[in-house]
Amino acid sequence: MTSVSNGSPKRYSALAMALHWLLAAALLGTFCLGLYMADLPFSPQRLKYYSWHKWAGMSILILSVLRLLWRVTHRPPELPATIEQAMPAWQRVAHHGTHHLLYLLFFAVPLIGWAYSSAAGFPVVLFGVLPLPDLVAPDKPLAELIKPWHEIAAWALAGLAALHVAAAFKHQLIDRDGLINRMLPGRG
Repeated sequence: MTSVSNGSPKRYSALAMALHWLLAAALLGTFCLGLYMADLPFSPQRLKYYSWHKWAGMSILILSVLRLLWRVTHRPPELPATIEQAMPAWQRVAHHGTHHLLYLLFFAVPLIGWAYSSAAGFPVVLFGVLPLPDLVAPDKPLAELIKPWHEIAAWALAGLAALHVAAAFKHQLIDRDGLINRMLPGRG
């Protein structure tokens, strides 16, 4: 890994990149599955999709823990000085704020979903073999209060992820500053 004079790496590590792209794919797939299954009529197929959605959510939670642990123990690359100086103050605030909110929602969405499932009386059984403890006791009125928050948080995560992708494309296609190369494997 090439370093700049202040000791900060220019690029993310291979593990940070792998966690980023794996989490991105898992989030996209899980969100799409959630949209698809939500309007299906009650059936064995719908129940199977709900199980898959829960497994994916728990996998996202685990990946998020790993990603956060890696992030706090391995300093990420700083924005190159030329890029940071060219960004208006609001963009720097948006850059950092978006990343912090993404991390918050990486945890909030699956935890709210787990709480909803617990309150609704449907346990989470990871991959069909490992029953996870309920986060809250079964309580149908509580489930009805929690349910919309899972959807709201999921949409907020999708919106922030879209904003993150749009910013990456802006840097690549409009600014042409190569910022995206820090997160692409095999790029210099």
